[in-house]
Amino acid sequence: MVVQSNSYEVKTQEIAQELIASTRSKKNILARMQEQMRWDDKVLDWAMSNPGLRVQLFRLIDTIPALQSKTEIARHLQQYMSDESVELPATLKGILNFTEANSFPAQTAAATMIKAVESLAYKYISGETITEVIKAIEKARKDGIGFTIDLLGEAVITEQEAHSYLGKYLELIEQLSAKAQTWKRQEGIDLVGDETLPQVQVSVKLTAFYSQFDPLDPVGSKAKVRDRIKILLAKAQELGAAVHFDMEQYQYKDLTLAILKELLLEPEYRDRTDIGMTLQAYLQDSYRDLEQLIAWAKERGNPITVRLVKGAYWDSETIKAEQNHWQKPVYSQKAATDINFERMTRLLLENHQHLYGAIGSHNTRSQAVACAIAESLQIPPRRFEMQVLYGMGDQLAKALVKRGHRVRVYAPYGKLLPGMAYLIRRLLENTANSSFLRQNLAEKSVEDLISPPKLPLTPSSKAGEDFHALFQNSADTDYADEELRTKSQQALKEVSNSLGKTYLPLINGEYVETTEYISSVNPSRERELIGKIGLISVEQAEQALQAAKSAFTLWKNTPAVERANILQKAADIMESRRHELNAWICLEVGKILPQADGEVSEAIDFCRYYAAEMIRLDEGYNYDVMGETNRYFYQPKGIAVVISPWNFPFAIATGMTVAALVTGNCTLLKPAETSSVIAAKIVEILIAAGIPKGVLQFVPGKGSVVGAYMVKHPATHVIAFTGSREVGCRIYADAAILQPGQKHLKKVIAEMGGKNAIIIDESADLDQAVAGVVYSAFGYTGQKCSACSRVIVVETVYDALVERLVEATKSLNIGETDLPSSQIGPVIDSTARDRILEYIALGEKESNLALSMPVPTGGYFVPLTIFTDVSPQAAIAQEEIFGPVLAVIKASNFDQALAIANNTDYALTGGLYSRTPEHIARVGREFEVGNLYINRSITGAIVARQPFGGFKLSGVGSKAGGADYLLQFLEPRVVTENIQRQGFAPIEGNE
Repeated sequence: MVVQSNSYEVKTQEIAQELIASTRSKKNILARMQEQMRWDDKVLDWAMSNPGLRVQLFRLIDTIPALQSKTEIARHLQQYMSDESVELPATLKGILNFTEANSFPAQTAAATMIKAVESLAYKYISGETITEVIKAIEKARKDGIGFTIDLLGEAVITEQEAHSYLGKYLELIEQLSAKAQTWKRQEGIDLVGDETLPQVQVSVKLTAFYSQFDPLDPVGSKAKVRDRIKILLAKAQELGAAVHFDMEQYQYKDLTLAILKELLLEPEYRDRTDIGMTLQAYLQDSYRDLEQLIAWAKERGNPITVRLVKGAYWDSETIKAEQNHWQKPVYSQKAATDINFERMTRLLLENHQHLYGAIGSHNTRSQAVACAIAESLQIPPRRFEMQVLYGMGDQLAKALVKRGHRVRVYAPYGKLLPGMAYLIRRLLENTANSSFLRQNLAEKSVEDLISPPKLPLTPSSKAGEDFHALFQNSADTDYADEELRTKSQQALKEVSNSLGKTYLPLINGEYVETTEYISSVNPSRERELIGKIGLISVEQAEQALQAAKSAFTLWKNTPAVERANILQKAADIMESRRHELNAWICLEVGKILPQADGEVSEAIDFCRYYAAEMIRLDEGYNYDVMGETNRYFYQPKGIAVVISPWNFPFAIATGMTVAALVTGNCTLLKPAETSSVIAAKIVEILIAAGIPKGVLQFVPGKGSVVGAYMVKHPATHVIAFTGSREVGCRIYADAAILQPGQKHLKKVIAEMGGKNAIIIDESADLDQAVAGVVYSAFGYTGQKCSACSRVIVVETVYDALVERLVEATKSLNIGETDLPSSQIGPVIDSTARDRILEYIALGEKESNLALSMPVPTGGYFVPLTIFTDVSPQAAIAQEEIFGPVLAVIKASNFDQALAIANNTDYALTGGLYSRTPEHIARVGREFEVGNLYINRSITGAIVARQPFGGFKLSGVGSKAGGADYLLQFLEPRVVTENIQRQGFAPIEGNE
């Protein structure tokens, strides 16, 4: 049947009017008035009336389930509500009228808040047990409404949790199916005409079946997930239950669809129509996904159900895209989502022969559109249903049932703590200004509520704004994009075919032969040669220094803008060669691709940021008074020796080198021997970008000989070093000695590592904390100066944290870093491996070995190791190990945890997982680290956003990627001129 779209609108208006009238009936208004007497509704009212209060209330609600006493809840209540942005209602002021958190008024306030949160939870969560869920289901069935059950749970970050998730769903299906045997089948729920439908339906998340579900590893993720899905689908088929697959964050969308589409084409599943999947209309590519799904369904020959929703992760998707400098996957405006939802509803329902539609929305107009299309096309009832969330669309659901439509309620169940993320999403949705439910409750005019969605006019940019002048961080590769994954794999193959070449030093613009060579090998496969590197002699080091001296005058006088343009061009070349550079990093130093990619982004950022900073600094400033001019400006120091590390062979080497170059210094780059091929690539790029002959020298050599010679040389002005504390201190001492003929004091910039700690207090989100600690401790096999090597845990959550931490680490995949499934690779060489193993042996004597992971052979692999019950004074808690060894320390309280964290020689990075405002404020003042991270991992500093560097014995100098870093390579000067002549001077404004 063909129906004109304009007839849908006429019918939509009629149906919407009817539905709204039903939800605004006197009976429903009375029910709402009664509900508003309850504390949970007071909380919602407060949240809707004050944006500042809304934020703090929801943060408090998020924290409450983790707190273990009314005293703690009272303390947090007071801390959250004392925020300056909060304007407190009189009732709330009243219950906060206490001074001691353990007083009777405080305990009463805590009890009141607990009751309110529990009431809110039960408003949106159907129960904490299957028994409670069955009661909720049976109540819905009495109203003519079907159900689908979603099991709330902790984030699946361990394989143990993934197996548990599957087991709980199998148990859920069994118990619900057993109970269903006692239900009489109902028309509109279980019976549609002469067709019987499954009485039981569950909704599951694909990522929960495998803790390491990752778009970068589609093959490995699919293999793990398929095996577990098959178990679930077999049980569901045996018991006559339906299974619906939810959609989650955008990064998982394409892989989720690919896995399900491939699985459901297999003969075993091709005939089944009791399976569904979900699409989210707030995604800009969702309409295309639906078109492709329709084509797939036609090929399959048997329909499945598509649940169409608007989407629940808008805030997090927007934030993630903004932080990663990616294009936002979601529509920016709600009206655009509503428009797309209606387009997709029409497309879905007009193809009801191929896909069954399940329209999930609490927006009366959205549901009315679906009803209008279904009725106009006379879609059979089996092929179309409406869905609402438990506790959010009760009156609308009843109104739809009254009109004769099939309705299903999406009912989550589980414990309050693991369900908190779901609860917060519901609260955000219910209290948002754009929420249809809120607008309907506010008695907004029916005409406005049901009018077709329209996009507001986009305001034009302000005149004179130059967005291109602002520094923008480079975007990391989004490996959820299949095209980019393919390019990365192609680059790995191409680079693998280019191994084994020889890389020579560059002195005075010429590549020179040497008498000594070393081999760079792949740490994942120690027999694989990456390349041979020529090592310079002391005599050649002298030649390089003299060439730099000769080139200095011309380079010093090159306009800053020209030097900056060379850096910008270098950044462009790096961007164009990103996947190739990632591959070299992956193979030469054993980094997995995403972490190699982040390093290339950082190098690009260094080029662009330092270029912009040099142009800013080159302007200097004037401080003139009548009769006198004063000009403040900078000049380069002279010759800079850059000694770069192997653990960030591209980013750190690039950052130090281009900082020296753009400020007008001639520069000698001496890389770590194990990463010299990557350094050679940096030099290739800088030469291609236009660095003149003699300005940059590539001088690979032995640090103890050539490095020491250049540090001590009287022609050297600046030494930029990143590496071990031992070598850094030696450089610092040697540079301080005035050499014969030297007429300046040398500047040393040294980053020398850390013994970094993460504190976890009793209010921490343990899902977030465990994932953050695992990434911070074991990312790049712990070989980051910023890596977490100590986790200090308040004793009330110690056991729970340790259990999940060990299991999460066990779940990581260790292997060769060019394999997509690998998350952890080798250490850099045999020397590092042996040293780390010595520390592990020492740790076994000092503390409890909680985990030692088995490792592959054929490379420099060491076991991921966790020690528990570690003394704060133990060697593994005090000395930098630079490997995958984590010491877990118990603290009796937060004060002791902070004292332990500060009790080392280092002050580089640190972290805190907490939802206690007072603790968050205190670490900002008292945690002695250069970079402090709260409620996130402690590695991965981003240029300009998080300039990087520490103090104490972690190093000396300004933060890399910060506004004052270039000043270390410059000499400030002031020129003052008396402009009076015979008692007169030019006066601005006079002729």
